[in-house]
Amino acid sequence: MNKPIRRLAVFAMALFGVLLLNVTYIQAIQAEDLQTHPFNARQFADRMVQPRGPIIIGGEKVAYSKKIKNDDKYQRHYENGQNYGHVTGAFTPIGATGLEKADNALLNGSDDRLVVRNFLDMLTGKEQQGASLELTIQPKAQQAAIDGLGATGKRGAAVALDPTTGAVLASASLPSYDPSDISSVTNDKERAANFERLEKDESRPMVNRAFSETYFPGSTFKIVTAAAALENGASPDSTQEAPDELTLPQGGTLPNAGGGSCNGGSPDTLSHSIEMSCNTSMANWAISLGEGKMEEQAKKFGFNTPGLKIPTDIATSKYPTGLNGSQLGQTGIGQFDVRATPLQMAMVAGAVANGGDVMKPYLVEEAKAPDLSRIEKGGGETLTSAVSSGTADSLKEMMIGVTEGADASGPNAKIPGMQVAGKTGTAETGEGANSHNWFISFAPADDPQVAVAVVVENGNASGGEVAAPIAKSMMEAVITQ
Repeated sequence: MNKPIRRLAVFAMALFGVLLLNVTYIQAIQAEDLQTHPFNARQFADRMVQPRGPIIIGGEKVAYSKKIKNDDKYQRHYENGQNYGHVTGAFTPIGATGLEKADNALLNGSDDRLVVRNFLDMLTGKEQQGASLELTIQPKAQQAAIDGLGATGKRGAAVALDPTTGAVLASASLPSYDPSDISSVTNDKERAANFERLEKDESRPMVNRAFSETYFPGSTFKIVTAAAALENGASPDSTQEAPDELTLPQGGTLPNAGGGSCNGGSPDTLSHSIEMSCNTSMANWAISLGEGKMEEQAKKFGFNTPGLKIPTDIATSKYPTGLNGSQLGQTGIGQFDVRATPLQMAMVAGAVANGGDVMKPYLVEEAKAPDLSRIEKGGGETLTSAVSSGTADSLKEMMIGVTEGADASGPNAKIPGMQVAGKTGTAETGEGANSHNWFISFAPADDPQVAVAVVVENGNASGGEVAAPIAKSMMEAVITQ
């Protein structure tokens, strides 16, 4: 064999070796990742021939599988999809979202904890069945959130938590959509047309604003700023300069809402600054504390902590770093580049209500096998300790002042017969755009059962006007459940 032929043979053998290595890598190492990759539609299409477990809210199945007549496939059905679509997500022949995606292995029965059950079903000739998911959502609280947001005629989101356990009691996002519109197994053309319509809708109805959208939190973030001050030696009676308009260190000015005064231009206490939502004093608190202490406190509440799953993915709420003095002052009132999900701000309120501890939010109360044996129980996990119990008590009293004080900015959240702790927020969104309107709260203040966050996009009002009444109705729905 001459030299060129030998070289060609060696090269061909080398290519063959590389091919074998690649095939081995794909089949042995990458197999699981490829199987569960979001672009691999087969993982969902293959499951159309098996019944998925139901998703249950308030004892009622809001998502379930039903066999198609004269077919070997199962159709996923959604009850009251407009109310629960963002919570359940959608299971379709080409993919899944929400809980349908996050807990796909439980719902389709492939979870390792169902192996024994599946083996017994195979021996007896039964179809493999998925687990059922019983959610933490309370229908009355969910309906109160949907109705309240709907009455504004605006886009927005609302979340209610049990502050002692982290259970998500309500999670609403408007505009909404019905997963049934995009889950048809038998009509591909209709399903595709509906999906395209929803995708092109400028209002983005398929986006879960409660979990996946981040907003400027505005003055609701002043609770984080106040927490940082209290944790670093301040008291509710400590003061900062509170001019009608603050000249920022690196240039620019910061006025109070509506150009008003906080304390006649005199230094204002931390407590009163929260009660009437003073911008200039709270900006001064952030500047005096410094970026490090502000970022540390925000992180303790859950900001800058990626990877939160409940089990659906949650967008990361962010407190910016690398700030100059002017930017730092703006972050003290929840502006500049501070971003938060409604869930995150409900966690802030929940931490104050829970004596300083942030509980990890969760959506699934129980997962049960087809024989109703419990596979999984949710709740009770502390995510972080945000503040001391003493600081939490001080913040609670300040937040009661927001609804009851002489200069209260959120009296529309008051509930007869009990004290409500709250904080308003009006977040500027850019020149020429209407502000986002926020309210966070918990009640009863002396024995908290529910913590709430509400945001109304471009409400063109104050948080106390448009968001506080929604929060009130949600809290009432939980307390009177």
